[in-house]
Parts: sequence; C-alpha cells; structure tokens
Amino acid sequence: MLDRLTSAVSADVRGLLDRALEKRELSTADAERLLQVHGLDFHALIAAADYARREDRGDDVTYVVCRNINFTNVCYVGCSFCGFARHKDDHEDAFDRSHAEILSKCEDAIARGATEVCIQGGIHPNKDHTHYRDILRAIKAVYPKLHIHAYSPEEIDFGHKKSGMKLSEYLQWLVDAGLDTMPGTAAEILDDEVRDILSPKKLKTARWVEIVRTAHQIGLRSTSTLMYGHIEKPRHIAAHMNLIREIQKETGGFTEFVPLGFIHERNLLYNLLGSRPGPSMEEDLRIIAVARLFMRPWIENIQVSWVKMGHKLGQMALCAGANDFGGTLMEESISRESGADFGENTPPEEFRRLIREIGRVPVERTTLYGVVQRFDDPRLDPPSREPQKSVDLSGPARWRKSLESAAARAADAPADALADALAEAPAVAVRA
Repeated sequence: MLDRLTSAVSADVRGLLDRALEKRELSTADAERLLQVHGLDFHALIAAADYARREDRGDDVTYVVCRNINFTNVCYVGCSFCGFARHKDDHEDAFDRSHAEILSKCEDAIARGATEVCIQGGIHPNKDHTHYRDILRAIKAVYPKLHIHAYSPEEIDFGHKKSGMKLSEYLQWLVDAGLDTMPGTAAEILDDEVRDILSPKKLKTARWVEIVRTAHQIGLRSTSTLMYGHIEKPRHIAAHMNLIREIQKETGGFTEFVPLGFIHERNLLYNLLGSRPGPSMEEDLRIIAVARLFMRPWIENIQVSWVKMGHKLGQMALCAGANDFGGTLMEESISRESGADFGENTPPEEFRRLIREIGRVPVERTTLYGVVQRFDDPRLDPPSREPQKSVDLSGPARWRKSLESAAARAADAPADALADALAEAPAVAVRA
C-alpha cells in the first residue's frame, strides 16, 4: 500500500525529494516547484521535510525565554503591511519608552526567567545614532549578563546614516555598547520588485544584504526572515531563500531561518492595495518544509512563528520540518496591531506541554542555540515563574457548593479519588 502511495507522487517531485534527502543541494527552480505542490505531492513534501528535520536536529524542539521590548511605535517609513506605526503628533497612542521603562521591562523579564531581550522600534525622525547605543548601555549597566538581540537592518541603516561612520565601525560601536545579536527582520521579500510595492521608502535588497554581511564579518550574528502570503509569487520566495543561503555559505552568521506569515486585517496592503489575506494553512506548512530541505546543511534551525500561526498550526509546522518554537515574547505589539490574535506570551511550561503533545523533547536554549536545560522528564519541570492570574469561579451557588464538597472529600483521599469527586460536580465556567 505504501508503495502505491509513493508511486502516486509526481515523478519530478519524487526526484527532488530524493535529492534533498541525499543532502544534495536544491536549486532555486527546484524550490519554486516544491512551493507549488498540492495533494499527495504536498504530503510527500511534508514527510520528507520531517524526516530531514529528524536527521538534522533530532527530536528536540527548542525555545528561548525572552521578552520583546518595542521602545517606540513612532515611525515614518510607511510600510503598507504595518499596523503598528504611529506619527508622533497624530496619535494619542504614540509612545516613546524612557530608559527607566525599558529597564523595568528587563527586570520583569529576568524575574520570569528570561535570558534574552529583543529590542526593536519604529524609525523615529527625532532620534539619532546615539539613541540606539544609549539603550544598549543602559541595559548592560544594570543587567550585564542579559543577552540583547536588537535592531533590524532598517534601524541599523537609519543609525548608520546619522553617525557619519563606516558601516563596520558603526556596528562595532554598537557591539562595544552591548549589542549581542541582530534580528534579520526588515527583510520581507528580498526582491526590489516586491519591496517597492510593500514599502517604497524602506532599505533596498542590496543594502539589507550589505548590513547583514558586514555584521557577520565583524562577528555579529543574526537571524534571517521571510514574510509571505501577500503579493509575492513562488519565484520571489525561492530567490529570497537562495539569497539567504548564499550569504550563509559565505559568512555562516545566520542562527536560524524564520518564515513569517503576513497578517492582513489592519493594514493598507490588504485593505487598500488588495493583497492576499495572508497564507493558507497548506502554504504555511509548505514554506516550512521547503525551507528545511532547501537550507540544509547551511541553516539547521527552522523556526515556527507561533504569533503568526498559533499553537496548533505551530505544532503541525514542527512536524513539517521546523525544530524551534521561537520565544516566549511576554509582550508583542507589531503582529497584534496588524490583527494577529494568538496572544503575546507563551510561558515556558506551555511550550513544554505543546512540544510533548507531539512526542518531542522540550529544550530551553540560548539565543545562539546553546542548551540551557533539557526537559526529558516532566516530573522534574521547574515551577512556573509567570505572574499568577486570578481565577473567577463565581456562578450559581450549586456549582460552588459541589466544588467545595468535592474538594473536602478529596482532601484526605488518594489522587484518583479527587478525579472521581470532581467528575460528580457540574461543569463550571472558568475565566482568567
């Protein structure tokens, strides 16, 4: 029966999957073909990518305990896909965080077990290059061991132009102030045909590449990203992946590749320019799978964006080639302002539960994929460090009475007696 299934896969797709599983490099044209598969070809792609993931990274699923800190939402770049930006005089909800506010968020992050803060913000016209350095200095002065993952290539471009320094000098200046790694965001699609529609004022492809390559050359590592599900075609995605792979061959500076699905609800790209309303579920999984096969062996870590996908689709993506669940985040503004509704915080214990549900092993990692702790045995998991939520159990008196009675009977009874007692109680609506 399995032979019948595999023989039903298109011959060219079967050949490409065999090639990838033999660890022979796929071409851009190969990736473009795989980005368009459906039906049995799609399922074969997913199975091949999951097999490759197991070969490349085993059954560990990593995550990092981190906090996002957006220091300002004031921005004049005008990206059509963004619902986050505000003009400083036009909106009551425009903000510009002080150092004290940023440090307070860092303190909270550390109290909740964070090893990393991710610092990004809008391009505020009244700031200069020293603003970025001063944030780094302020954090490192108080929390010298906290890893700072900060400043997209767009922010680096803005600060560099204000500085009057050479690009490598400016980047080293930030590293000396405390910058540890850099997010490879502001990439969207690395094709100016697409970028000129998405955001005409944003840095061009060549400039993004120059900044990332220079960062890698001075030892500053970064992530790499892709935004899909809007106006791009498969050829754009394939070319983008190829450019990322070529940079990685040269520098080895990328820690991971992160596909980011477009969130469409509250931005101009969809509501005015008529883009697609984000990716389908199949497209989400296809991108992850192709990334796994196309990037091997150059980039081994393929990350799920649970903020974009949600937890359940994220679990599926981890069975389609991904090996990393991303970060706890603790707060998230950019996707949420565009309409994402999957929350802004996934506590470590929730990551561990989700990972175990798909038969994998949770591993807390550092930003650079060092192991903080493996969690092979759930009985040895540490207690939660999340703030406790109040739970409202108000309702009909008979519900409260039944629960109180069940709890009283279970107080001196074995654990299975508690389950039996609670089973007798009526259902209770619980809200956090």
